[in-house]
Amino acid sequence: MFQGSMVAMVTPMHEDGALDEAGLERLVEFHIASGTDAIVAVGTTGESATLDHEEHCHVMRRTVEIAAGRITVMGGCGANSTWEARQLTECALEAGCEAALLVTPYYNKPTQEGLYQHFRHVADAVPMPQILYNVPGRTGVDLLPETVDRLADTANIVGIKEASGSLERAEEIIERCGDRIDVYCGEDARNLALMNAGAKGCVSVTANVAPGLMHRMCAAALAGDQTEAEALDARLAALHNALFLETNPIPVKWALLEMGLIGPGMRLPMTPLSEQYHETVRQALKLADAL
Repeated sequence: MFQGSMVAMVTPMHEDGALDEAGLERLVEFHIASGTDAIVAVGTTGESATLDHEEHCHVMRRTVEIAAGRITVMGGCGANSTWEARQLTECALEAGCEAALLVTPYYNKPTQEGLYQHFRHVADAVPMPQILYNVPGRTGVDLLPETVDRLADTANIVGIKEASGSLERAEEIIERCGDRIDVYCGEDARNLALMNAGAKGCVSVTANVAPGLMHRMCAAALAGDQTEAEALDARLAALHNALFLETNPIPVKWALLEMGLIGPGMRLPMTPLSEQYHETVRQALKLADAL
């Protein structure tokens, strides 16, 4: 249903942590001009954990309004409360998002049955395409392939952003689920490898700062042009590493500040990028022609 380079877009903020409305418009226009295939508004890279419910819904709504049908917009709707995840998904539907991305419930550590019931409840309650998101390194819980297989029979669960760190895991989901559910890479350093294995694209942090290059790489990979895809991915490799030198989204927000696209704001407990990493990130941006 969806494919290509889908950006896990940051939420721009002023220095005091207030939402930056002008910065949001700049970012949306930047991605439209650069060929990004879809925007994920207020995912975990968008600091969803520190936005209150009203702010969360507002950013999804404004992103859709600014996009005005020119680019696919998805809403980040995951929460560790099933009720809250349902409410946020309802907000995404009302805002006009074309899909919802739902991370596994963090900290709670539900069982596989609990994960199944969580995602199934939201899918049954809100009639819109939904994409699962598995990132055990951040959430403390791992959505296993057999549970994804069960969920793939739910009509409006259409994909999974897989960020477990295992290529074999993604391959197993693709083999188990076939065309019932699409797989998207959630780790930029593995984007090309997963698309070669059958993934339909990526939900990318790197696409925040090199959207045109990421779009072209994904398009080449999906078209089977391995030579072109490898050449483009090589230009992105330094960014894939540099943007995770500290906890995401600290480096990517600093990179966007350096590019003049957003201000310096982020909310505690996130803090600005350590000065020792500034030059490394700056050089990675230059290698990708982002500066």
